[in-house]
Amino acid sequence: MFSLNDLKGQMPTTASTLFSAYASFATCMMLLRSMAKELIPEPFCTYLFSAINYLLTPFFSTKFTLIVDEHSGMIQNQVYDAADVYLRTKIGPSTERLRVSKAPGKKAISVTMTKDEEVADTFDNVKLRWRFSSESKKVGKKNKIVEKRFFELTFSKKHKDKVLNSYLPFVLARAEAIKDEQKVVKLYTRHFWPSSSHDEEEEEEGNSYWGSVNLEHPSTFETMAMEPELKRAIVEDMDRFVRRREFYKKVGKAWKRGYLLYGPPGTGKSSLIAAMANYLKFNVYDLELASIYSDSHLRRVLLSTTNRSILVIEDIDCCRVDAGNRAADSKSKSDSEDRATLSGLLNFIDGLWSSCGDERIIVFTTNHRDRLDPALLRPGRMDVHIHLSYCTASGFRILASNYLGIAVDNHHRLCGEIEGLIASTEVTPAEVAEELTKSDDADFALQGLVNLLKWKNAVAERKKLANQEGTAQETKIIANQEATGQEMDNKVAEVPSTGTTHSDA
Repeated sequence: MFSLNDLKGQMPTTASTLFSAYASFATCMMLLRSMAKELIPEPFCTYLFSAINYLLTPFFSTKFTLIVDEHSGMIQNQVYDAADVYLRTKIGPSTERLRVSKAPGKKAISVTMTKDEEVADTFDNVKLRWRFSSESKKVGKKNKIVEKRFFELTFSKKHKDKVLNSYLPFVLARAEAIKDEQKVVKLYTRHFWPSSSHDEEEEEEGNSYWGSVNLEHPSTFETMAMEPELKRAIVEDMDRFVRRREFYKKVGKAWKRGYLLYGPPGTGKSSLIAAMANYLKFNVYDLELASIYSDSHLRRVLLSTTNRSILVIEDIDCCRVDAGNRAADSKSKSDSEDRATLSGLLNFIDGLWSSCGDERIIVFTTNHRDRLDPALLRPGRMDVHIHLSYCTASGFRILASNYLGIAVDNHHRLCGEIEGLIASTEVTPAEVAEELTKSDDADFALQGLVNLLKWKNAVAERKKLANQEGTAQETKIIANQEATGQEMDNKVAEVPSTGTTHSDA
């Protein structure tokens, strides 16, 4: 019968046997390792051990890794952007390699992670490790090499839910707070490589992306040479737009606003866009439709823009956009399919694709509103039409204050004469500003402006006179032509009519 005393007697023997077996195994392993080093090439050993580690890690590892790609399908991955901003504040002394840069006009040096560099973070007693990496691959018919960038986030498996539900939302919120603290308005433009083949795979893999610079345009609504009532109306409209998220949701409309700016060149359309961006702190996307070759391409480009942004298409009447009419011959059809159509653009403005994104402003500019396709002017398409006309007296006062330091309520002796001339002269704010920058002396600059206005007024009078004389001459010619035509009609009426009689056979 089995007894406890028998077990006690066997325990030392069993322990001794186990220890002897372990020692023998360890000795054998050391011997095998030494033999492997002597007989097997080191690269092969490294490869073998790596393969074994790769095969066994999933079964024994307690780590979990999330891959955060730069792009998610056709759009920018917001988690990647947030991580890029957030991790700049987490770079510690243990980091061995960093990438630094400084753009012209910026005071601070930008510090970012380099490839394969790691940054540690802690959240609610959970240890996490970020790693920045990239892969190069050949895409398209020309095997163009593009880079795919991504972050790897590694942590313990047991914290997966906490990381997904708490940590990543925290990173997104923290990145937004950092961007608000360091808010700099960006001007984006497309980097693209024109290709006759129009390789869509190449496009999707990075052949086209937005590059940006800081928008350091000084234009504000205070410095704009516009009528005070128009300024106030624009500002109130923008304020109402940004605070009405729930309203747009309730009425079932996309949260976007369209502005059509039209007027002669030099009346401040571009300056108004900069003032809007500076006021709202919205980034600006400057889209040249000449770089767009199809409706699907246009959608991909527009979807890559971010929320809280202004999409600008300048001189829309001059853009290479097909109105959508298809010609019968194959050549015309091929040419038409080789560019974006107006319907494709309008579909993104107020069609099904308009719901892709929130809090966006779309701005079209034109010097000739009468040349626009009627589809662009349809009610409800562009919400606000803003006419920027020639300089007015109030606009001149603002420019005189900006350039010469003349207070708006403290007129110079020449201001009255200038305002009278401006009222009867077509002069743009750009022309007035150019004249005021010619001298720091107010008397000299304003006298130069008086001379300019008088000269433009005289030229306008001569044109008016020439038009009147031309009209009178044209009227006289038309009257002579009508009289000559009447005489010819009378002569024809006097000629006896001759006819042929057809008899039945």
